[in-house]
Amino acid sequence: MDRSKKVVVLGGGSFGTVLANLAASNGYHVTLWVRDSEHALRINSEGANTIYHPELKLSENIQASDSLEDVMQNASIVFIATPSIVFEQIIERIRHLLQEDTYVISCTKGILGNPFRSLSEVITSNINNTVGVLSGPNLAKEIADNKVAGSVIASSDNDLIDSVKTILSSDTFKIYSSDDLQGVELAGALKNIYAIICGLAEAIDVGENAIGLILTRSMAEMSRFAVAKGANPITFLGLAGMGDLVATCTSKLSRNYQLGYNLGKGMNIDEAKKDIGQVAEGIRTLEVIKNESFELNIKMPLVESLYNIIYEELTPSTLISDLVNNPHEVDVEFKY
Repeated sequence: MDRSKKVVVLGGGSFGTVLANLAASNGYHVTLWVRDSEHALRINSEGANTIYHPELKLSENIQASDSLEDVMQNASIVFIATPSIVFEQIIERIRHLLQEDTYVISCTKGILGNPFRSLSEVITSNINNTVGVLSGPNLAKEIADNKVAGSVIASSDNDLIDSVKTILSSDTFKIYSSDDLQGVELAGALKNIYAIICGLAEAIDVGENAIGLILTRSMAEMSRFAVAKGANPITFLGLAGMGDLVATCTSKLSRNYQLGYNLGKGMNIDEAKKDIGQVAEGIRTLEVIKNESFELNIKMPLVESLYNIIYEELTPSTLISDLVNNPHEVDVEFKY
């Protein structure tokens, strides 16, 4: 994409900040939308987002603003990295500010319920612009530290895919492509549930063999659900599936893993969330997937077990007993 084109990132949290910096470091003019004027002023005056990445010196090509109208003016491509709870509100606010040829990319790993909707479906139900989904093992702290990472851009439009690759690729950030938008998006959202589970399992010291068991059963549950929603199960063997699952389920940098660890150490859900201080999307996703899997009659024993631990106040140790005693014994389930 022509470097004179304007890149917009909506959401000045951990991931939105590093996305903005990747694009700006490649020579693009980037406008970063944040929710309040004081936050924008500090980013612009300090050249850093000290709330999320105090160690990261931001490119001079980034300008922060709390005005959606100003941010969206003449935008060529928009990356949305806001929490899922406000995602639909943001789409409604920008729908009349978008140009017809502006690309819109969802970077939020979440799902909405009542009714069940992926975030790309929220976009397409409100606007007619070309849509993509960016997902992968993208722990923001490591990207900020310039460590090697990869991501997947999924879309039915090759020009959008090429544009995202050009804007975000660097010597340490590799982007792959996919046409399975549904699979990439569901993989990113679902794995957050299992990151909570793995953090909880680590806290109660289940052992590394059990973590391996949990990871593989997590993959089976994720793909089983996604296929029922029309996704390609092979997508779950790639970067957005297995790659993101392994990274998020084994890293203390993951907010969802941290949340699960806190639960395993005896905190209730409110205490666990407060201790993290940032949004952990897996909790919201857990409730949506629990309800949707019930409606579709899809067996997801790990999801059900975590739900019961959090909302029915069962002890964390029931996670392993539920897993071992579950009658389902088929190993590999990757079927079309």
